[in-house]
Amino acid sequence: MKTKQKVLLVGLGILGGGLTTALWLLKHGADLTITDTKSKKELASSIKKLKKYSRQIKFVLGRHRLSDVLKNDLIILNQAVPVLNNKLVDYAIKHHKPIKKELELFFDNISQPVIGITGTRGKTTTTLWIHHLLKAKFPEIQVGGNNPDYPLFSFINKLKKNIPVVLEIPCFQLELPPHKTPHISVITNLYIDHLNRYQTMKRYARIKANMFKYQTDNNYLILNYDNPWTKYFLSLKPKAKVYFTSLKKLAKKYDGVCLHNNWLVFQLRGRQEKIINVKEFNQKWGLHNTDNLLRAVLVSKIFNISNNKIKQQIKTLPQIKMRQEIIFEDKKYLIINDSAGTSPEAAEQVLARFKDSGLILITGGTDKNLDFKNLAQAIKKFLPAQNLILINGSATKKLIIELNKLPYSRSYNVFETIPECFIYALSLTKNKRKHVIVFSPGAASFEKFKNEFDRGNKFNQIVKKSIH
Repeated sequence: MKTKQKVLLVGLGILGGGLTTALWLLKHGADLTITDTKSKKELASSIKKLKKYSRQIKFVLGRHRLSDVLKNDLIILNQAVPVLNNKLVDYAIKHHKPIKKELELFFDNISQPVIGITGTRGKTTTTLWIHHLLKAKFPEIQVGGNNPDYPLFSFINKLKKNIPVVLEIPCFQLELPPHKTPHISVITNLYIDHLNRYQTMKRYARIKANMFKYQTDNNYLILNYDNPWTKYFLSLKPKAKVYFTSLKKLAKKYDGVCLHNNWLVFQLRGRQEKIINVKEFNQKWGLHNTDNLLRAVLVSKIFNISNNKIKQQIKTLPQIKMRQEIIFEDKKYLIINDSAGTSPEAAEQVLARFKDSGLILITGGTDKNLDFKNLAQAIKKFLPAQNLILINGSATKKLIIELNKLPYSRSYNVFETIPECFIYALSLTKNKRKHVIVFSPGAASFEKFKNEFDRGNKFNQIVKKSIH
């Protein structure tokens, strides 16, 4: 970017993404205006880390001003800032001001091939497992994106020439389609989510499809053959080479990786190759993680990593933070944190995985205009009413309405705080069998917590205090 360029950063935030973007812009000589609807007090932790550059920054806090658009040469939107129905965005477009999401700014300033992962469920696990498998060939490969531990501009200076970078890309970053798109685009699946922001599934799907909008026939697009929305993505006639993953046997005409008779099978131009038997993996990690593994293995095969190296890397796959993460285990308890599960499908996966394990489920949170009918049906099928513990919130109220339609129970264990929920869960573990306690909200967190990671950390803290 140009030195002394006047840049408007819309949204600083407190999770690190806006902060690392601001720091990168400042280090490259930007004359920076930062605007945020939060107050100076709310943003204190982020502002403190920008103190070194105070002479280069003008803060406009507690509001966004249209006048700031005209005073700057480039507008960058934090991923949390919506593009749709945003007066500031409309004003910038009307006055022909260049406007980008952080993702496009990142793409503009790198030359490395990108593996981009988006979707409703499995993004983080797929991203980190692709990174782990590719380390067999690229030891210095970097990973990050939609992760408070590794936001986009926190590792941009660590990228090495010709070594790919693996990015988790949320739909919020795709609202303005980046003109440079990933060399390999992965869409894990699409389920009902974020309708509080997009209103319709068609609009949500169209934004996800921006991942491959500008791909060419030199690129790759990996789609989930089992997901109903894959037909929609194909109807957009992607130009990239299309590969599929499936938990069922794929027809020979399709290229990709599928699960057949407990084997992961790689198919390319009609030829089939067994890679690894995943019967034990599936028992340990669950079928939803086998689904994530399919995508990681397929990317590895595109990069010509040998089957032996893939097998070795699978042995040391990392446990993903707050995604069915085991945080405590002894002879009496298995305690799992799934706080990053912010949609009902996450809790459904927990019920499917632990249905025969004396499961005690803590769930509930903030509604995002989602449908809880299927989760209610899974709860009735797999979970005794006394083992369901609810943390109060707008999503919880919708879930109870769906449960009452079945019907499921005359009364519910509803609490206002995580400590109350967990203490009650412990009270249900009086018999001698081992119990599985899972915190899987299946909903957003903003009524009671800063975000799902704040929520998960609080759960970890109460478990640490309560279990001796």
